Amino acid sequence: MNTSNTPAHSAPSLSVFFPAYNDGATIASMVITAITTAKALTNDYEILVVNDGSNDATRGVLEELSHRYPELRVVHHPTNRGYGAALRTGFNEASKSLVFYTDGDAQYDPREMQLLWNEMTPETDLVNGYKISRSDPFHRIVIGRIYHHTVKMLFSLPLRDVDCDFRLIRRTVFEQITLEKNSGVICVEMTRKIHAAGFRCAEVPVHHYHRAAGKSQFFNFPRIARTLIDLSLLWYQLVWQHPNKASVKQK
Repeated sequence: MNTSNTPAHSAPSLSVFFPAYNDGATIASMVITAITTAKALTNDYEILVVNDGSNDATRGVLEELSHRYPELRVVHHPTNRGYGAALRTGFNEASKSLVFYTDGDAQYDPREMQLLWNEMTPETDLVNGYKISRSDPFHRIVIGRIYHHTVKMLFSLPLRDVDCDFRLIRRTVFEQITLEKNSGVICVEMTRKIHAAGFRCAEVPVHHYHRAAGKSQFFNFPRIARTLIDLSLLWYQLVWQHPNKASVKQK
């Protein structure tokens, strides 16, 4: 049933995509739920999964799903290229007017995509989720809060939850900004460039759940160190060198 404010037959088209790395235990439920949810919102939709070089059952699960669901399109990275690279592939491959993405690890509920959809007015370019409560171990919550407040201050970001990967974006945004990062700092890069380019944002509370399977790829010291270096370089590029400019594509 379509419970949004716009009838499905006249609604905008929608691309839903998931970056996935070793999400073989959760990606099937995410894809099936996304299909059901997207179908209730619009008649013109597609589901994409970017498999970022997974070494578990992810590839096999996706191949089986693609045989059962013609709405699903899968892109495989031969090797693990990083979260940012998976997002960039997803944005490049998305063909519909609105693009929704969230992670393939089932810490967010794809059904809440509708909450974002209802807030995507003609005056809005990005609807960003923010976590009602973070369902992670205590140390991850502490590190996450420090990270959030640090990047929000350093990059002058207006969002209340920069690190919430539950977003609905107009595809035209990516015709005007260029994303370059291959790591997880792409979320900071993206929100900074979207804000600097003058795009309009709305925010919606969403639920965040305990990880059902697998483990986070971020919370280890070598990766945190690389992230800090990457953030420093990004700050130098976007704030120090070009404090009032987005990386805008040349026509």
